[in-house]
Parts: sequence; C-alpha cells; structure tokens
Amino acid sequence: MKKLETSRLVLRNFEEKDLDDLFEYARLDTVGPNAGWMPHPDREHSKQILNHFIEANDVFAIELKSENKVIGSVGLHKVDLLEKKGVYELGYVLSTFYEKQGIMTEAVNKVLKFAFTEYGLEEIYVGHFVENYRSQKLISRFPFKFLLEHDYESRDYGKKKSKMYILTKEDYINWEGNR
Repeated sequence: MKKLETSRLVLRNFEEKDLDDLFEYARLDTVGPNAGWMPHPDREHSKQILNHFIEANDVFAIELKSENKVIGSVGLHKVDLLEKKGVYELGYVLSTFYEKQGIMTEAVNKVLKFAFTEYGLEEIYVGHFVENYRSQKLISRFPFKFLLEHDYESRDYGKKKSKMYILTKEDYINWEGNR
C-alpha cells in the first residue's frame, strides 16, 4: 500500500519492527473482540498476524507521528461479501488508549480518499457488530449508506449480528466537496 500522511499520522505498510507496538494494542481485551478476533495471547501470535499483514499488503499501520509508534490499523480487504465477489471491505482497529481523539476518523478519511481517488475503487463496504457503538459512531461520520443487518462470520467468535454499509465513490466525492 502507498504511504499516506495526515498532520498527526503516517499510514504505511507494517514492518517487522512493529511487532511490539502491534502486540501492545492487539493483546487488549477492548480491541480485538470488537473486530471479531480474540486478544493476542503472546508476541508469537502477533508475529504471525504481522507476517500476514506484510504478505497481504492490504493493511495500513497507523503510526502516531508524535510518538513514532503504531497504535492501530486500517485495512482495505478484498473479500466475497453478501454474495458479491471481490469487493473491498474497510476494517480498522485502534488502541483503546488513543480513542476519542479523532485519530481513527482522520485515518479512515485519508484511506477513503486514497481508495476512491488514487486506487480506483468504485465502492467500499464496512460493517460493525450491533453492540459496537464506537464503530457505528465512526461510520456515521462518513456518507456510508445502511444496507442490511445480517449474521457475519467473525474470525474467532462465530456468527454475530452485524450491520453492513456501502459507500460509493460518487457519494464520497460529493460529500468531500461539500464539507
């Protein structure tokens, strides 16, 4: 993925040196379960995930410039979703210690702009588990349109009731131009 920057953040590929930072937030029980995966039990587990991120090349590490530290991630994952093949789903996690600072809003906006204006996507899907109000609040900051509620197969917790949304390039460009 292309390196992106905002005033506070560097969005870049994960690197091997990010292992300790990844483990620090991925081990928290306030992070992974909201995204459908169990907290990382040890550094070895985080190393496997880190290697997957590096290989897949579809996840941005969120590095906070002021601390030179990775505090979360934003991914654009090509998936089969809702009977559609090869669509892109936005996914994100942030260390609990950095919530309520507008960091994820800043990161997601930068990734959406990149996805629609440089990467050439025409639509992006995003979802959240119905009990994840923080994610729902983030999604509501952008012009995503609600599609449906359904059972989503999470990585570690089986099927969970989820809400799914879509954002088209046209809707994003119109929204961005009117801000």
